[in-house]
Amino acid sequence: MPGEVNRDDSCLFCAIVAGTIPSTRVDEDERTVSFMDINPATDGHLLVVPRAHAVDLTDITPEDLAACALTAQRLARRQLDVLGADGVNLLNCTGEAAWQSVFHFHLHVVPRYAGDPERDGLSLPWLPSPGDPDRIAATGRRLQGGADG
Repeated sequence: MPGEVNRDDSCLFCAIVAGTIPSTRVDEDERTVSFMDINPATDGHLLVVPRAHAVDLTDITPEDLAACALTAQRLARRQLDVLGADGVNLLNCTGEAAWQSVFHFHLHVVPRYAGDPERDGLSLPWLPSPGDPDRIAATGRRLQGGADG
C-alpha cells in the first residue's frame, strides 16, 4: 500500500498490519486492515483496524475512523450474505475499564446467529432496564456543549 504510516513497535496490531505476525486477513485497503479475531465470540468474528497506530477512539483521526466504519459496514454485509448471519454487532472498547485489551483502535464486527449456540454463544453483558429520568436529563445537560478536545 502507498505511503508510510505511524506505527508503534510494541503494538500487536501494528505488527499484524506490517505482516510480521501472522493473521487471517479478510480485507485491506489504503487505510484499513481486517482480520479474523483469534478469540472469537462467534463464527466469523473479525477486527477492523487502521493501518496507522491510534490508541483508541479518542486518538484516531477522523479520516481513519470513517475508513474503519465503512470497512466494518462492508464486512458486516459480507457476514450476512456469505455466512448467513442473522445480524451483526459492531463493538469498540475504549480504555481498560471498557474491556480494551489491545491499545490500537479496532472495531469488532461480530456476526450473530439466532438460536444457534454452536455458532453463537454471545449474550449481552448487561440487562437493559429503565434509568432514572432526572439523572439521565442531568447527565445529558452536562454533555451538551462539552469540550470536544
